Amino acid sequence: MEKFILAITGASGIIYGIRLLEELIKNFEISLILSNSALYVMKLETEIKNFHEFKERFNNPKIKFYSENQIDAPIASGSYKTRGMFIVPCSMKTVSAIAHGYADNLITRAADVTIKEGRKLIISPREMPLGIIHLENLLKLARIGVIVAPPIPAFYNNPESIDDIVNFVVGKLLDCIEIENNLYRRWNG
Repeated sequence: MEKFILAITGASGIIYGIRLLEELIKNFEISLILSNSALYVMKLETEIKNFHEFKERFNNPKIKFYSENQIDAPIASGSYKTRGMFIVPCSMKTVSAIAHGYADNLITRAADVTIKEGRKLIISPREMPLGIIHLENLLKLARIGVIVAPPIPAFYNNPESIDDIVNFVVGKLLDCIEIENNLYRRWNG
């Protein structure tokens, strides 16, 4: 079975990472990294109040859970084969660390390995407005092949709920790595 790495960082928009996880576990093994900040933001933005509740909700043998401090995890090595990595949402702290090779935790180390091994890395930065430093870091990553896919919804499909908006963004993220999905109505002109 193909494998992906999914990291959820402490930017707002945890719902995107959770929804992406729900889609990925249908067909793939997932190495999931939750940052300490993600757990804090999760308490603010969802009904999930701690790591134990999160792990219970996603009690699936296809998911391997890691903390950002587990730098000795298998996914910290290029010899661990994956199809790619998602960081959703991706904080600007994480963007900066990756852009500058500062692999001080498992998320940034796994991203560094994904880049050096030539695998796809898709990040979904969640910040607004973007400052010059943010834009320079994102440009640097885009130039080396990282796919920068901010969670920007479309409205041509006339979303009727937050779920419709989230599904559009997650569908576009899956499109970035050529995973078939029917999460949103595609533009037909």
